[in-house]
Amino acid sequence: MIEVRDLHKAFGKVKAVDGVGFSAADGQITGLLGPNGAGKTTSLRMLYTLMKPDRGQVLVDGIDANVDPAGVRRRLGVLPDSRGLYKRLTSRENIRYFGQLHGMDDALIAQRTEALSRALEMGDIIDRRTEGFSQGQRVKTAIARALVHDPRNVILDEPTNGLDVMATRAMRRFLLQLRAEGRCVLFSSHIMQEVAALCDRIVIIARGQVVAEGTPDELRAQTGESNLEDAFVKAIGTEEGLMA
Repeated sequence: MIEVRDLHKAFGKVKAVDGVGFSAADGQITGLLGPNGAGKTTSLRMLYTLMKPDRGQVLVDGIDANVDPAGVRRRLGVLPDSRGLYKRLTSRENIRYFGQLHGMDDALIAQRTEALSRALEMGDIIDRRTEGFSQGQRVKTAIARALVHDPRNVILDEPTNGLDVMATRAMRRFLLQLRAEGRCVLFSSHIMQEVAALCDRIVIIARGQVVAEGTPDELRAQTGESNLEDAFVKAIGTEEGLMA
């Protein structure tokens, strides 16, 4: 479970995150939505300890990120907005390297690699160098690398960005599998159809603050809109949300 309490982060005079708080439960997919510049990527970076908040608290399975950031990282699998693969390595080698960083033995790394390769349908790319990979192939490798240590909490920043239809469908199946395994899944997306199809709960951030949260049905009821995209636009209070 991930809990965020009153997060603040400023860059000079700009308040990127101004009191964000929400929770993401085990066995659920929680969507984090917001227009460009809303503060959601900064919030995610504080969640996975890439940034330190100016104020506030992040708890992952009850562990405070300010007190034990290494303990939090062990419990998180993260697909950041920058995929950052080692291009001279194969997919398998990229995954193995991250397993070694987590202190896993070779046998366990091999077992997890095979399981993730099957789940993400990577059989045709697992032993290919990642240089020249398509966007979908890079995302699959980056997710497998992030999950090699079998974390109970998964953070995915725009996991389907740039994917074709078939790769997107495969990614959706994989996210549903993670939920069925009882994991806590937190992901950001700009695709309303995807959010409506996958999310148990949605947290909407605008101007560095949480402006609405609830199930898709609850958000539609709160805003008086029958369409989730219209509910999102009303919640953030601007038509600019359509361009996010």
